[in-house]
Amino acid sequence: MTLNKHQIRGLPNFKCTILDANQFEKLMIDAGYSISGTAPAQGNRIKVWWVHEQYPRVESIYTPDQKKVITAYHV
Repeated sequence: MTLNKHQIRGLPNFKCTILDANQFEKLMIDAGYSISGTAPAQGNRIKVWWVHEQYPRVESIYTPDQKKVITAYHV
């Protein structure tokens, strides 16, 4: 629930602490990111990695039902 605490290159600053997964994914894809992998995360959450040709990799954390993104940051 810290989505608004991180800046993702190519995206506007988030003003919310969580975001609908479909909205987040559209923003990422429209900015030129693509999914490079997924893995289980702590608390039954889902970790998703995004890559871009110019920007550093992004790791995003989804709720267990994969309907909300609770944080995302460059790694």
